[in-house]
Amino acid sequence: MGAVNNSRQPSALSRQCDTMQDFKNLKVWQKSHALSLDVYRTTSRFPREEIYGLTSQIRRAASSISANIAEGCCRGSQADFARFLYIAMGSASELECHLLLARDLGFLSEADAEKLVSELSEIKRMMTGLIKKLKSDS
Repeated sequence: MGAVNNSRQPSALSRQCDTMQDFKNLKVWQKSHALSLDVYRTTSRFPREEIYGLTSQIRRAASSISANIAEGCCRGSQADFARFLYIAMGSASELECHLLLARDLGFLSEADAEKLVSELSEIKRMMTGLIKKLKSDS
C-alpha cells in the first residue's frame, strides 16, 4: 500500500491569515473595527450612571466582534477560524440587543440606532458569507 498524503494545499484565505498582521486586510475586520469606533463615540453621550452598565456592555460586545475575527484569522485551521466567527456572530447579536435597549431607554436616537444596526447587519452578512466559504473550502 502506498503512503497516504494527508497534507492539503492551504486556501487563499488561510494563506492570507498566516501571520498576526493579516487580519487587518479582511474587509469584515475593517468594518467591525469601524463599528467599534462608532459605538465608542456614540456611547460617550450616554448618561454617566450607565458607564459601568449598558455603556460598558455595548462597548465590550462591539470590540469583541473584531477581536474574535482577528483571533480566529490567526488560528491554525479554517475550522478554528469559523468557530471564532461564530463567537463574533454571538457578540454581534448581543450588541444588537443592547443597541435596541439603549434606543428604547432613550439613550440612543432612532437615527443613531438605525445607523449602527445597519452597519452591524452588513458585518453579520459578511461573517455569514465567510463562514460558508470556510466550510466549503474544508
